[in-house]
Amino acid sequence: RFPTASVCCYPTGACILLAVPALSMTPIQIDVSTASRTYAVHVGEGLIAKLHALLDMAGGTDRRFLVSSPLVWKLHGQAIQDSLQQDAEIILAPDGERSKTLQTVSRIYEALIRAAADRSATIVAVGGGVIGDVVGFAAATYLRGVRLAHVPTTLLAQVDSAIGGKVGVNHQLGKNLIGAFHQPIIVVADPQLLGTLPRREFRSGLYEVVKYGVIASRGLFDRVSRDLTAIFAREVDALVPIIA
Repeated sequence: RFPTASVCCYPTGACILLAVPALSMTPIQIDVSTASRTYAVHVGEGLIAKLHALLDMAGGTDRRFLVSSPLVWKLHGQAIQDSLQQDAEIILAPDGERSKTLQTVSRIYEALIRAAADRSATIVAVGGGVIGDVVGFAAATYLRGVRLAHVPTTLLAQVDSAIGGKVGVNHQLGKNLIGAFHQPIIVVADPQLLGTLPRREFRSGLYEVVKYGVIASRGLFDRVSRDLTAIFAREVDALVPIIA
């Protein structure tokens, strides 16, 4: 399944496999091993419909808080709620770099406190990189840490920010000055969620993929070059292997 592969290790100790799967129709599971936790990144078409089962397998508790932005929830919220097969508590937070602040985190804390969320809760971040960073920081610090799951909805989040455990917010004196490393219990990357992305957002994620190819995987770089038309058309068969 991985004819061209290499391993990328981060200073935190997390290592991931940079691979080009030969088959894209079957969902792909990539295990990420860190000092604090080993978790799976699942990549595949239609995985949102299986989110309930995936969270159960990853150790997600029955009480789940879905945290997203109003726009993302409007686009994908119903499908995600349907997949969970149970009542989940929804928290909506503002998105965008200007909202990547402690004030936004405080709003999430308040919603969790009012809902009497305890340390057995699972917080599911549904959105792009900013939502993932903010919600992840809230999960890392609420009651000194609760379970976190990522459902990234942008290409950049699926290939970068949802993986590795980096969470945090900006300060008025600089970006990402306040943060932590808090590994998720699972990452679910469904390329079908990318269909609603603006062209600019999609391309920014693809540039990150190209960078990975230049740094660590000739096979990945060649695949992007070969399948560029299908990738820009957001064909699932082209997206699954480059995300993986």
